Amino acid sequence: MNPVLSRLKVRHFRCFEALECEFAPSMNLIVGANAQGKTSLLEAACVLLRLQSPRISTLARAIRHEKVGFVLDGFFGPRHLQFYFSKQRKKLALDGVEQKSAAEYLDIARVVWFSNQDIDLVRGPADRRRRYLDFVAIQINPGYRRLLRDYEKALRSRNHLLKSARPSWREIAAFDAPLAGAGIGIAAARSALVEQLRPFADEAMHAISGSADVLSMEYRRGAPEEFAAALEAGRGEDLRLRQTVIGPHRDDLAIMLNGRESEFSSEGQQRSIVLAMKLAQARLLERGHGLQPVLLLDDIFGELDVTRRNALLRHLPPDSQRLITTTHIDWLDSKPDTRLFTIDGHCIR
Repeated sequence: MNPVLSRLKVRHFRCFEALECEFAPSMNLIVGANAQGKTSLLEAACVLLRLQSPRISTLARAIRHEKVGFVLDGFFGPRHLQFYFSKQRKKLALDGVEQKSAAEYLDIARVVWFSNQDIDLVRGPADRRRRYLDFVAIQINPGYRRLLRDYEKALRSRNHLLKSARPSWREIAAFDAPLAGAGIGIAAARSALVEQLRPFADEAMHAISGSADVLSMEYRRGAPEEFAAALEAGRGEDLRLRQTVIGPHRDDLAIMLNGRESEFSSEGQQRSIVLAMKLAQARLLERGHGLQPVLLLDDIFGELDVTRRNALLRHLPPDSQRLITTTHIDWLDSKPDTRLFTIDGHCIR
């Protein structure tokens, strides 16, 4: 049987003082008005399972006002996961045993997050598309998280030196090798990931939209393949702009529908594109991990017509656990094997 998130306890996270709920292994509908904590509940599940938020880059912002830190506790299959986070420290535990590294912890569960803000994958800046690729890559490539951290650390140090009053190329060049080494690994992983996602995304696009539209994706490098040589050749431009101008931090993902950039597609087509990309992520994670990922769908149905809403639900992997927030459920064709929760005043029942 596919392992699922069966229990979640939240303390001092976002709007919650304390909250506990038990989820069904199939579909869970969390219904409530806006600003009642629906999104925060799904975010807590994601942070517990993946140690990162799909909404923010700094977890300190998720700590409840005037509290020191938050605590997340839950069971995924037979495994007991615990995560404590404060501005001073963080603590991970598996089955009651504190973990020195996150490697085993992060190998337990996979997650796909859906939200209204996902439309920025089509309309927004390149950093949103890089974040999409990174969130997937970290879950399928055990070494990718370390590559990303090494690259970001070297990039921060190099840019800090470039912004100094009297930049020293001898000091700056000391970071070229670690930057290039991690950057080449990131570029290779992203390129391979796009190739893997492409057929799944196109298949999902047909299922959601019911059209013959062709969805394709193309990885666009922010640096030449000879990254180390390009860094040295670009010193003049780096110095002029006081920042590193090439590298994976300038990568982008081109998304095309019928051979045209997706930004020129209709509103309905754009939302179908985004959903197709997320469903492609789910298919790829299932293939790579051998188990269905947990699907977290945050209030996305209000932006879709009734036909697309039900088409999306039908196309979700049938064996996956689904946690879905919505303001109402009168649009549902049917609700088989569904556990219904109502959230009001930051309390759930």
